[in-house]
Amino acid sequence: MKCTENNNSIVIDGVKDLDLAQTLDCGQSFRWTEREDGSFEGIAFGKCVTVRLEKNTLYIENADKADFEKIWYDYFDLSLDYGKIREEISKIHPVLCEAAKYAPGIRILRQEPYEALCTFIISQNNNIKRIKGIVQRLCESFGEKIDGGYAFPTAEKMSLLSPDDLAPLRAGFRNRYLVDAAKKVASGEVDLEKCRKCDYDEARAELMKITGVGVKVADCTLLFGLHRIEAFPVDVWMKRAMEKLFPNMKPDDFGEYAGIAQQYIFHYSRMHPELFDN
Repeated sequence: MKCTENNNSIVIDGVKDLDLAQTLDCGQSFRWTEREDGSFEGIAFGKCVTVRLEKNTLYIENADKADFEKIWYDYFDLSLDYGKIREEISKIHPVLCEAAKYAPGIRILRQEPYEALCTFIISQNNNIKRIKGIVQRLCESFGEKIDGGYAFPTAEKMSLLSPDDLAPLRAGFRNRYLVDAAKKVASGEVDLEKCRKCDYDEARAELMKITGVGVKVADCTLLFGLHRIEAFPVDVWMKRAMEKLFPNMKPDDFGEYAGIAQQYIFHYSRMHPELFDN
């Protein structure tokens, strides 16, 4: 993999197993918008960029090599060999093999942990369009102004707010959960960095100290914000998929790469609703 700079953009050659639509528009991140030409504009770690992929070359506008090394190499999880992982997990079950072949370009983004926590609190009983709207209003109202948009607000900034302050977001009952999350993260009562490497059940319990954070939100935060790729979030779609396509199997049966398997299954299930017709 080679990264070069060119007119306020970076060009990364040799990128494999990445499809931007499959990765950025599959429900793991809510700050990316697809343009008519197939590129995506989004904000992560306080940087607003536009990304496009041509064959095995990734172009990132408004970025330099330092940004690539500090942010984007990890963000797109480019160090992990997804081809090898797909080959390994495809042996677990024929349907998983089919799902992995269907969307081989899905990668697990390495998002900022607090942002992932908040966006998945917002995701509860919600749809992607509404989640994106709430997240956008949150950033515009309380995030730092940056070139091209607004950064995600910090826990410290949000810890000074009340649920009533968040009323313009139109997030409803989730406002109270967001404020509680901010206060506990800002004070250190909930230690997100500790959750990267401690025992998985301990990490989940740490996150569930936050009001409104149950198993599903905790698992999503661990998978998409802390890169605990053994996490296997189960929502309504995944519950149906497990019952219909993987009867008698449990999340633990998918091994150390369960989170990657989950994303293949989740996308495959959403794109094939006919599988669930009675």
